[in-house]
Amino acid sequence: MNKNIVLIGFMGTGKSAIGRRLAARLNREFVDTDEEIERITGKTIAQLFAKYGERRFRSEEALMVKKVASRENLVVATGGGVVLNPENVRLLKESGILILLTADPEVIYRRVKRKKNRPLLEGSSDLLSRIKELMEKHGAAYQVAEFTVDTGAHTVEESVEKILGFLREKYGIQ
Repeated sequence: MNKNIVLIGFMGTGKSAIGRRLAARLNREFVDTDEEIERITGKTIAQLFAKYGERRFRSEEALMVKKVASRENLVVATGGGVVLNPENVRLLKESGILILLTADPEVIYRRVKRKKNRPLLEGSSDLLSRIKELMEKHGAAYQVAEFTVDTGAHTVEESVEKILGFLREKYGIQ
């Protein structure tokens, strides 16, 4: 089985941290789509949003999804909004197994409150309310996943073990 393992979920759910650990355990290459966009454009996600707006960022994201979907045997951490584009979802599902990482809004708040690299949260005076609003708005889009792990209830290592158990049971991936 050469399908990619694709981690989706709201910002702050641990996609990058869990993805890196999962890739190491599966002996696969790890790709973080946001990091790749930053590398290719020479700008941070926040700079892309500030200079060109969300539309331009989403267009860069769609190009990156095409790139990773054309490859095999990857563990991919996606940006939180990647599933808002149906074409991204189609490509990622075609080439991979979608795993949703979730956490309660309060957990996400604790994880992201000091970070300044979250453009969708910028300018919000009530960060927790903004997180809840975005989670509600985007929630249905995440239902495309085959398996879900609540990273607020589990450590990184426990989350990785849960994903590995699912992959072994359903796909025979060791």
